[in-house]
Amino acid sequence: MELRDAVALVTGGSEGIGRAIAEALMHQGCKVTITGRREEVLKDTAEELGLDWIAGDVGNETDAVRTVSSVIERHGRLDILVNNAGYGMFKPLVDTTLDELKDMYQTNVFGTFLMAREAAKQFIKQGSGELINISSTSSLKGSSGRTAYGSSKFALRGMTECWRDELRRHDVRVMLVNPSEVMTDFAAKAGVERERSDKKLRPKEIADAIVGALKVDARGFIPEFSVFATNPF
Repeated sequence: MELRDAVALVTGGSEGIGRAIAEALMHQGCKVTITGRREEVLKDTAEELGLDWIAGDVGNETDAVRTVSSVIERHGRLDILVNNAGYGMFKPLVDTTLDELKDMYQTNVFGTFLMAREAAKQFIKQGSGELINISSTSSLKGSSGRTAYGSSKFALRGMTECWRDELRRHDVRVMLVNPSEVMTDFAAKAGVERERSDKKLRPKEIADAIVGALKVDARGFIPEFSVFATNPF
């Protein structure tokens, strides 16, 4: 697709992978809006990069509806939704509470669903759209300590496959992106210590891959791809 002047909305866009995606789309000429829960951080990022911003929680239905409708009201359309908002929590099964599992799903699954649903209404109406869901290599294989996080990404994979089949007839491309470990504050916020290394992925690599996938001519698309560090060892 032609990215110049395309209207893009990036959730979780104030830092990390979301910020890198927003910045990359901006450099391609997109009209970018970022959203997130932490208003001050969101505002600082938007002002630094020259982007629009809307504070809100994707897991809150009122916020999700308001965010998407605000972008459409401002620009008259929505071309790209990047569902990046999400967080991690890594605990053994026996130590995971039901509330922790629900909280994880509220953002990683239900929040993605709400944003996608609202964007899809506009995509169907205009007969085009790009829906990009940021998942994880944790959606490819279950592993110890990832009952909440891993299963939320498996759920995201399932929803993405359903939406892809449902929306293709409306010329809407639905893609799933699976980053492996990326050097952000994601792990630290989840209480996991990771060794920092220049050989590991940066948010920019994920953003560059997404821009490349979007630039594929609209007659085709890349349904899913994973991004690994070449040699993180």
